[in-house]
Amino acid sequence: MERVAFIGLGAMGRAMARNVQAAGFPLAVYNRTAATAGPFAQAGASVHGTPREAAAAADVVVTMVTDPVALAAVVEGADGAAAGMGPGQVLINMSTVSHEATLTTAATVQKVGAAFVDAPVSGTVKPAEDGTLVVLAGAEAADLERVRPVLEAMGKEVVHCGPVGQGTRMKLVLNLMLGNMMQALAEGLSLGKGFDLEPEAVLQALGSGALGAPMYQVKGQAIENRTFAKQFPVHLMFKDLNLVLEAAGETGTPLPQTAATRECFNAAMAQGLGDEDMAAVYKTLRSLAGR
Repeated sequence: MERVAFIGLGAMGRAMARNVQAAGFPLAVYNRTAATAGPFAQAGASVHGTPREAAAAADVVVTMVTDPVALAAVVEGADGAAAGMGPGQVLINMSTVSHEATLTTAATVQKVGAAFVDAPVSGTVKPAEDGTLVVLAGAEAADLERVRPVLEAMGKEVVHCGPVGQGTRMKLVLNLMLGNMMQALAEGLSLGKGFDLEPEAVLQALGSGALGAPMYQVKGQAIENRTFAKQFPVHLMFKDLNLVLEAAGETGTPLPQTAATRECFNAAMAQGLGDEDMAAVYKTLRSLAGR
């Protein structure tokens, strides 16, 4: 069985690494905040002081960090994962980053003779805990098949989107839609509030027809109950919408609705809501309405 190193134990990474460990893969971990790795050590994982050390102890290395800067920090340089890798190893990046960052990371890994798989995920903390993420993979077919058992320990489905870089592009497409859906729900519930419609009735109507997306029910209940504990925080959605619009500009693709959605998340950031769940964008709309 492949030895796996997991680099990045944030809310998503912790859940995903637990599922890899539960599936029986020998696990090595690295996290910038060492205390986070404690429970993994207690469960039998080896804990390492640098990404390089963790990568050297594995056949398959998984990175799950917040943004392109964090990805470069754990892969590049003397203590980066690539410095501990060579032929026969594979690095899977599951972070949501730019297409450029994906290709740069792939080149760094491939330069030392290792293979690279681009595999961001669709899903938030609860699917990560349940092992029901959707993995959006960009890779050579043989590399993907080799690491498929590791990916299937974390997700219910692996979608092969094409070569390296296409997994990242697919993730940007899905997060464009997710951000706009969240904005539409928040605006709909805010307008319903202005009309004195009961939120329960709005959600019932949504769920009874063509607009019956599960996300609307989950986030609608969160808004109704004022529970904004982060599953997918505002600051990460804002980051992803910026990545989407940057990529759209590079390809000459106009995205006017997404640009407006990004600005509402920008306003939520300015109101100090960055570490709350993306459903907190509703609070921004209500404050703009003076309520």
